[in-house]
Amino acid sequence: MTQYNYQDQLQQPPLTYEQPQQLAGQFAQRFQLLAGNIERIIRGKHEAIELALICLFAEGHLLVEDVPGTGKTTLARSLAASVDAEWRRIQFTPDLLPSDITGVSIFNQAHQKFEFHQGPVFANIVLADEINRASPKTQAALLEVMEERRVTVDAEPHPVPRPFLVVATQNPVDMDGTYPLPEAQLDRFLMKISVGYPDHASEVEVLKGMPTGPQVERLPVVARSSDVAGMIDFASRIHVADPVYDYIVALCGATRTSPHLRLGASPGSLALLRAARVKAAAAGRHYVVPEDVKALAVPVLAHRLILTPEAELREVTAAAALGEILAGMPVPQAA
Repeated sequence: MTQYNYQDQLQQPPLTYEQPQQLAGQFAQRFQLLAGNIERIIRGKHEAIELALICLFAEGHLLVEDVPGTGKTTLARSLAASVDAEWRRIQFTPDLLPSDITGVSIFNQAHQKFEFHQGPVFANIVLADEINRASPKTQAALLEVMEERRVTVDAEPHPVPRPFLVVATQNPVDMDGTYPLPEAQLDRFLMKISVGYPDHASEVEVLKGMPTGPQVERLPVVARSSDVAGMIDFASRIHVADPVYDYIVALCGATRTSPHLRLGASPGSLALLRAARVKAAAAGRHYVVPEDVKALAVPVLAHRLILTPEAELREVTAAAALGEILAGMPVPQAA
């Protein structure tokens, strides 16, 4: 496995906006540095790790749905450990209250006034573990902060720090006593992914490394929060040509007319654009190509779609419906 000189990487200057191609290469180098660091813990899941990092640099949020033991929580913890930023974990349970997430105003008798005490959501990376275990009222406490990057308590807004990423996990099995996320909450997530079981070689490697192998607590920090903020700003300025804009809009528009879908992607075009810009920068390019859009269409759009009853009876998935749309849509060609 490649050995990185982490201290040298931390000494690199922050990204600026000069020489786009050179800076795209620098972005890609730092992106792969973070991915390689996380892969020391999460073996054989390069795609899931890259998607999680794309969410971070696109200023989106990530929903990880998979069976127990596949590394959902470990992925979030490894990402948080790789960045020199504040992170908090919230274990969602049926008795969790909204104030347990956002914070609460407490009367200070010494000063004779109410003072706001921040909840665990005031961090750069927030792990919402088993989010579907909490009541809808508590789930809704995340709605404002995930979209607006602030919490309003007693009519007073309190901004959360930047960067800000919510990584939520949920299990698709053992659904007794759970509360499925409503569509409004699902739309707050830039992507929905699954980690999946490791392949044979990766699982053998994990077994050989236990219990003396790499641990999340021992992961070195390979990026500062200022580095992440600079990468976010740079990614937002990645060039997008008009044909690519048309391709994104046409793709999202096709989901609204698909016979398999009752509800298509509405704001999904904005999310897809943000993610595609980060993917282009991660590949060392200062411009988006249609392949960036195609590669991200399923993780960005599938959870925003609602199937028709007929499609559900035929066991058609949202990913399959998207695949059919992508296959039948012409891809813009370079001039």
